Amino acid sequence: MPVGPGHALRALQAVEVVGVERRSDLYWTLHAVLVNRRDQQPIFDQCFHVFWRDPKILERMMQLLLPQLETERPLEREEVSRRVGEALGPEKLPGRGEAPEEGKEPEIEFDAVLTWSAREQLASKDFEQMSAEELEQARKAIAKLRLPIMEVRTRRFAPDPHAARIDLRRTLRSSLRGGAAAIDLVRKKPKTRHPPLVILCDISGSMARYSRMLLLFMHTLATDRDRVFSFVFGTRLTNITRYLRFKDVDQALAKVGEIVQDWSGGTRIGACLEEFNRVWSRRVLGQGAVVLLITDGLDRDAGEGLAAQMERLHKSCRRLIWLNPLLRFDGYQPISAGARAMIRHVDEFRPVHNLESLAELTRVLSEDRPRRAEGLSEWVAASERRAA
Repeated sequence: MPVGPGHALRALQAVEVVGVERRSDLYWTLHAVLVNRRDQQPIFDQCFHVFWRDPKILERMMQLLLPQLETERPLEREEVSRRVGEALGPEKLPGRGEAPEEGKEPEIEFDAVLTWSAREQLASKDFEQMSAEELEQARKAIAKLRLPIMEVRTRRFAPDPHAARIDLRRTLRSSLRGGAAAIDLVRKKPKTRHPPLVILCDISGSMARYSRMLLLFMHTLATDRDRVFSFVFGTRLTNITRYLRFKDVDQALAKVGEIVQDWSGGTRIGACLEEFNRVWSRRVLGQGAVVLLITDGLDRDAGEGLAAQMERLHKSCRRLIWLNPLLRFDGYQPISAGARAMIRHVDEFRPVHNLESLAELTRVLSEDRPRRAEGLSEWVAASERRAA
C-alpha cells in the first residue's frame, strides 16, 4: 500500500477530528484515508487487527521470512498475508543498518535462501503467499501466457480439391457453365474453428485472495483470442466481456472495478447460474463453447437450486471445467452442499492457485479431450462415501 507523507498528514488530521475513543472509529477513519483500491482492503484489515491484537507482531513477522516446512494444516486456518509480513519485517524497522552499539559484537547474517531456481519456486508458490515483488513478477508471467487454439469441426463446408466428399450443388453449377459437356467434380471438407470460451469467476469474500490474479489471467485470454466471454459473480452476475478487451490491463481492471458492485461479499452460485442460463446461455454457448467455472463452491444459499442449474449448464456446453483453489490441499473433499451439487455435473476438476496451475490449464484447453475426465466419477463416488 503506497503511504507517503501526504497520506500520513491527512490521517493525523482525520484522527484529530474523529478522536480515538473507539477502535472502530479509528479503523474506519484510517480506512477512508489510506485505502484507495478494493484489493488494498484485506491488507489494511490484516495490518490493523494483527497490530492491535498481538504485542509480539514484529517477532512473528520476522519468522515469516525464514524457510518453513510445509505440514498438513486445516483448511479453515487463516494465514497472515505475505505482503503484511514483508511490510512489517525487520528491514522496515527504524535504525536498520546502523552501526552496532559499543560493547556488542556485530551479528553475522547468513543467506538462508534455498538454491533451486527462483523461477521454478515462483511458479509453484501460492498467490496468497507471494510478496509484492513476486506478485508483480507473476503478473508479468501471466501476461506472457499464450493459449494454443483448439480446432473443432463445424457443420459448414469449404472447397477442397483433395477432399473425399463431393459438393453436388457446386458440381451442377460448374457443369452448367461448360454446357454440360463435361462435369468436373467439386469437392468439399468440413470447416474447423476454435469454440467460444466462457469464463464464470467467483469474486466473493472467500475468493478474494485469488480474484485479482484470476482477472489478469482472464484479461490475457480475452486479448489473445476472439470469442471469449467473461462474467464475474458474487451475489449477482456481471458481464465484463467488453471491459477486458482493453489492451491496457490497468485500464481494463479499473473499468471492471467501477462496474462490479459485489466485490468480496457473499456468494449465491445457484441464483447467478440461473440468471446466466436464462439470459446469456443462448447468446454465448453456441458452437460447442467451453466453460470455465472458477469458484470454491462455498454457497450462501446452501446449494439451493444449484444442481439443476449446473445440469442445464453442463448440457448446454461442450466441456465444463471447474477450477477450485481449494483443490491445492491433498485432503480436500467436496463436503459442502454447494460443492456436492456441482461436482456431479463437471467434466474436469482442477486447482487454480499458482502459475503452474494456470500453465497446465492452457495446455488442457488446447486439447480436444473426452466429455468427462478419466477417474473423475470414481473420485466423486469415493468422496460421497466418505461424506456419508
